[in-house]
Amino acid sequence: MAAMVFDGPGQALRAARLPLPVAGERDVLIRVSACAVCRTDLHIVDGDLAPHRRPLVPGHEIVGTVVDAGRAVTRFALGQRVGVPWLGSTCRHCRYCLSHRENLCDQPVFTGYDRDGGYAEYAAADEDFCFALPARYDDLHAAPLLCAGLIGYRAYAMAAPDGALGIYGFGAAAHLVTQLAVHAGRTVYAFTRPGDLRSQHFARSLGAAWAGNSQQAPPALLDAAIIFAADGALVRQALAASAKGASVVCAGIHMSDIPPLPYALLWGERCVRSVANLTRADGERFLALAARHQLAAQVTPFPLPQANDALAALRAGSFDGAAVLVPG
Repeated sequence: MAAMVFDGPGQALRAARLPLPVAGERDVLIRVSACAVCRTDLHIVDGDLAPHRRPLVPGHEIVGTVVDAGRAVTRFALGQRVGVPWLGSTCRHCRYCLSHRENLCDQPVFTGYDRDGGYAEYAAADEDFCFALPARYDDLHAAPLLCAGLIGYRAYAMAAPDGALGIYGFGAAAHLVTQLAVHAGRTVYAFTRPGDLRSQHFARSLGAAWAGNSQQAPPALLDAAIIFAADGALVRQALAASAKGASVVCAGIHMSDIPPLPYALLWGERCVRSVANLTRADGERFLALAARHQLAAQVTPFPLPQANDALAALRAGSFDGAAVLVPG
């Protein structure tokens, strides 16, 4: 099969021909039809996250069709469309797994990090951690739901349940969360890199009441903020823009160091917290919402061999929404 392979930090992905993955006892083998490109992939390729294995096929927002299955598979049938997310499996017996917090599992397996992912024509995945997908989304537009949507939803669920919501970093996750918040009747303020007028216009087109750069103060104090950008300095900016009692949720797997904070910014029962991974319950809840409310996922498709171009475009912020790789 054709695949794009990661050999080490700072190196371009290389095109390769690899053997077809073998489905384990509880695995489904999937013919990949689309795989969205996530900023976590970029952190792996750029070395912000220490490699877990090399060589590696990245990619964890996979949509495809089941073409083979292990002997213990019961949830999915041959020919069924499935989605594969970042959380590929857990130990199922640590204190986190046993308390409905499998996203914090002590021995997790991540798709496209610990096991080969979707930058390929085929991928194998544990059926217990795959999702059925809403029929209203085609493969291209379903792919970003599997991380930008899922992690965005978990971050959104951790924010204050009502009031003004600030979103820092207007990429793939932000454009889906903005639509969820607008559907719920919330006021959204979008913050982008200074000078990024294109993304500010995009945010307003999705229902944001205001869009500006991250150095600006919003028209009103925030009741919650979600930071999708990997810049730790934004924590201080978000706290300064927040009302008392607000929560600031850091939604990335990697972030640069947070500068020293004056206690006055935190005082008033403001809260800073992080999001780690997702649970299967998050996925079921989010996909049920996505089935009820059409989310306009904006996608920029790239042929699989152009994975390096897609990563470079993501790094440069040269498109809105999500990049999606499409095998030949």
